[in-house]
Amino acid sequence: MRLSLRFLGPLLLFLGLAAYALVPFVDELNLKWFRRDLDGRSRLISSALQESLAPLVLRGDRQKIESLFSRVTLDERLLAVGFCDTQLRMKYRTHALPNEVGCREFVGKVGDRGEVLTLPKSSFHISSHLLEQAGKPLGYLILVHDMSYVTGRSNDTKRYIFILFLILAVTISGITLIIAHLSYRGWMTGIQALLKGEGRYGKTTRAYSPELKPILKDLRSLVRNLESDRKIRDENHLTWTPKTLKEILKTELAGEEIITVSNREPYLHVKGEDGEIEVQFPASGLVTALEPIMRACSGTWVAHGSGSADKEVVDAHDRVGVPPDKPSYQIRRVWLTQEEEDGYYFGFANEGLWPLCHIAHARPTFKSSDWAHYVKVNEKFAEAVVEESKTENPVILVQDYHFALLPRMIRAKLPRATIISFWHIPWPNPEAFGICPWREEILNGMLGSSVMGFHTRFHCNNFLDTVDRYLECRVDRELSTLSHQGDLTAVRSYPISIEWPPRWMENQKNINDCRAAARKEFGLNSHALIGVGVDRLDYTKGIPERLMAVERLLELHPEWIGKFHFIQVSSPSRSKIPYYQQFQREVIELTERINKKYEAQNYQPIILSLKHREPAAVFALFRAAEFCFVSSLHDGMNLVAKEFVSSRDDEHGVLILSQFTGAARELPEALLVNPYNIDQCAEAINSALNMPFREQRARMRNMRALIKEYNVFRWAGRMLADGAKIRQRERLIDGIGDWDLTSKQEKKNENSLFN
Repeated sequence: MRLSLRFLGPLLLFLGLAAYALVPFVDELNLKWFRRDLDGRSRLISSALQESLAPLVLRGDRQKIESLFSRVTLDERLLAVGFCDTQLRMKYRTHALPNEVGCREFVGKVGDRGEVLTLPKSSFHISSHLLEQAGKPLGYLILVHDMSYVTGRSNDTKRYIFILFLILAVTISGITLIIAHLSYRGWMTGIQALLKGEGRYGKTTRAYSPELKPILKDLRSLVRNLESDRKIRDENHLTWTPKTLKEILKTELAGEEIITVSNREPYLHVKGEDGEIEVQFPASGLVTALEPIMRACSGTWVAHGSGSADKEVVDAHDRVGVPPDKPSYQIRRVWLTQEEEDGYYFGFANEGLWPLCHIAHARPTFKSSDWAHYVKVNEKFAEAVVEESKTENPVILVQDYHFALLPRMIRAKLPRATIISFWHIPWPNPEAFGICPWREEILNGMLGSSVMGFHTRFHCNNFLDTVDRYLECRVDRELSTLSHQGDLTAVRSYPISIEWPPRWMENQKNINDCRAAARKEFGLNSHALIGVGVDRLDYTKGIPERLMAVERLLELHPEWIGKFHFIQVSSPSRSKIPYYQQFQREVIELTERINKKYEAQNYQPIILSLKHREPAAVFALFRAAEFCFVSSLHDGMNLVAKEFVSSRDDEHGVLILSQFTGAARELPEALLVNPYNIDQCAEAINSALNMPFREQRARMRNMRALIKEYNVFRWAGRMLADGAKIRQRERLIDGIGDWDLTSKQEKKNENSLFN
C-alpha cells in the first residue's frame, strides 16, 4: 500500500500541473481557431456581397444598400456592416456599428485577416475588404462580428478539461491500486522463474503450466484471425494495376495459363473500302472490361471470328497476336457457319436468353432448332479450349450467356481445370427463368464452374433460388455454394469495372478543344450545350425513354430551346433479328418526330448517329458533353457510366443514371432516375444543365475515386484469387483421397465383371 501511495502521489501532482498548464494553452488555441473561423466567414460574406453591392454603390442607392446590410446582419454572429469610400469616409453603416470603429482606424490595417477590438464589456472581430468593379476600387467593406460567445465557450472548455483530468486521476489511481495488489506476487514469481531459467514462457511451457494450454490455443486462434484481417487490409490498400494482377497470378496461381472464352472477340479484322485490312475495337462492355486483363495476364482468348478479314490474318492454328501494335496475348478464332451463328447467337442467345434475363418487356422466343445449334456451338468452343490448353489444369474464364453449357463440357474433358464463369447480364427470379424449356440443362452446364460470378448480390441470390427450385442440389446459403454431381461451385458477386487510367485518355485534347470539335462535327453553334448518350442499339438501353425525356425538358423549360442539343450515338446491333430492326425504325421515327416539332424555330434538339465510333472518339465526345444520360431499363452493370466518369479529368460534367443498373449501387453521386418516369428524367436533365461547378466537382471527384480503386484489375484479381483458393483446396483433397479413389476404381472394375 505504501509503495502504491508513493507512486500515486507524484502521478496526481503531475496530472494537476498538466491541467494547470494546459488551460491557458487551450485558451490561446481556441482564440486562434475562432479568429481563423471568423476570417473565413468574413471573406465568404464579402465575396458574396461583391456582385450585389457594387452596382448599388455606383448608383448611390442608399435605401437598397441599407436594406442589403440589414438582411446580411440577420446572421447571429455578424453584428454590423459599414462601407467606406476611397477617401476613407464612412458612407453607409448599420445602427449596431460601434462608434470606435472608423474608416481611418481600421481600413487597410486589419485587411482580410481581422483584428480583435476589446471594449469594457465586449469584444469584436473587425475585418475590411476592398470592393471593386471591373478592376476599379469603389471603397471598403467593414464587417464586425460579435465575439462574446467566445468567452462562454472558453469557460466551458476549462470546465471540461478539469472534469477530464479528474476522471483520469480517479481511473488511473483505481487501476494502479487494483493491479498492484493483485499482480505483485505473480509478477515477482514470474521474474524469479525467468531468472532461474525455469522458462515459464520458454520451451518448457507445457510441463510448467498446463493450465495455460486453453489460453495458448485461443491466443494462436487470435493471431491467425489478426493475420487474416491483415491480409484483407493489405488487399484493400493495394493499388490495382496490371502489375498487381501479374503478381497475384505469380503468387496465387503459380503462373498458370489463362484461357478466356467469349463470343465477341476483342479485335476484328475487316476490309475497308479501299481493300486494305483495318482493325476495329467492337462496342462491347464485355470486351472493354476483359481486354485490359488479357493484356496484363497474357494467355489465349478463344472467340468467334466474325470480321470480314479475320481468316486472312490468322496462322495455321487459327491464332493471331494482339494488340496489333504490341502483341501480348493470342486470339484463337472459332469459325461458325451462317446457320450456326443464326441459331446459336441470333436465335437462342439473343431471342431467348437475352430477353428472358432482362425485364424489358420483350417476349423471349425459344426454338428447338436454335437450341440444337446452341449445344453444337458450345461443344465446338469446348474442343477449341481443350486444344489451346497446354496443361491438364488451366485457369479458364468463361464469359456470359452465350456459353451456359460450356463449363460442364470443359469439366468433362479437363476435370482438373479451374473454371471461373461470369454472367454479364442480370439473372432473373426462379419464376421468370422457369419459362426456358431447357432450364435444367442450362443450370447443370453452369454448375460445371468452380466459381460462378454475377455483378450484384441480388443476382447471386436469384441464381441460388433458381438452382434450389429446379435441380437436386445442396445449397449452402451461408457460404453461398452449390454442390451438384460431386462438384462444388462458389457463387460470388464481382461488380465489373474498367481499367484505370483508361488507355483511351492517352493523347486526348483538352476539354475546350473537344467541345469545339464536337460542335463542328455536328454543325452546332459555338455556345451550344451538349448532352450525350452512348449505347448499342438495344431495347434494354431505354433509348426511346431518353429521347422523350429531352422532348419533355423542352416542354417544361422552353428556355433551353436553341441552346441545348442531345447527341445519341448508337452502334447498330443484332440487325438480323426482326425485333431489333423494328426497334431501330422506332428510334429513327421518334427522333424525326421530335425534331420536326421544332423545325419552325430552325432547331434540331436531337442528333442521332447510327454508326460505330472507336473508343477514343467516344471518350472525346464524353469530354465535350455537359452530361451523359444512361437510361437502361434493366442492366447488369453498364460500363458506359463508368467510362464517362473516367473521361472527365476536369472533374466537371454530370452523370444521369438509371436506378435499374448495377452501376447505380456503386455511383450514388450520379443523378439517379427511373427511366419510365419521363418527367423525372426531364427534370434531371434540367438539374444537370443548371448544376454549379462546385457541386459537379464534388460528385465527380467521389465517383472517380471509387472507379480508380475498384477498377477492372481488382475485379479480375478477386475472381482469380477465389479461383486459386478453390484450386489449392482441390489439390489437398486429391492428395488425401488418392487411396480412396484407387479403392473406388478397383470396386468399379470388380462390379463390371458381374455386369
